[in-house]
Amino acid sequence: MTLRWNHFTAGFVALTLAGAPASAQLFIYPPDFSGPPVTTLEPGIALPLPGATPDEVRSSLIWNLRAGLNVAALQCQFSPFLGTVRNYNQLLRHQAAELDSARASLERYFKRVHSKAGPRAFDQYTTRTYNNFSTLYGQLGFCQTAAQIGRAALATPKGSFHELAVARLREFRNSLRPVGDRIFSVNYSQFHLPRLVDPCLDKKGRRKKRC
Repeated sequence: MTLRWNHFTAGFVALTLAGAPASAQLFIYPPDFSGPPVTTLEPGIALPLPGATPDEVRSSLIWNLRAGLNVAALQCQFSPFLGTVRNYNQLLRHQAAELDSARASLERYFKRVHSKAGPRAFDQYTTRTYNNFSTLYGQLGFCQTAAQIGRAALATPKGSFHELAVARLREFRNSLRPVGDRIFSVNYSQFHLPRLVDPCLDKKGRRKKRC
């Protein structure tokens, strides 16, 4: 089936967009970025912290999720309805205690590991964490996912932000890869056509004198 852009198609898309929830307005059929929970500092999820305690690992997951939402607040302002700036500012107030605790935990880690160079190492770690959430071609998926996670963060009870980080950080990372709207995905069926023999050609492919 070929999707032809006509009045029917345009009307269908318009109705679909009108009936879609606010969180799905960047896509008609949003990509699926979901993934299993994150409990360790896996490659591609968070920067390694050699010798980190379980509390410091948890703090790193919190710090990564906060950093991603901060980047989204800066990069996703092209679509105000996503509310990434509003969500992030409210998050800082709503989850202030847990965010402050995570920062203090990471500062202690870098002081323990790097001594006097700890503050600088922590700043470098934070900068690299921000940079790891930068995306260009995956911006739509990233911004939509950030909006969803931001709203979930505001609905998360105070002191439980780490649980959201465990549950959604992999999804957040997955959203950085470029994808398209699933409505435009086309599945092609493969089949073999029978070989057609031209009766006017001989076995060597030359045209017969009489045909």
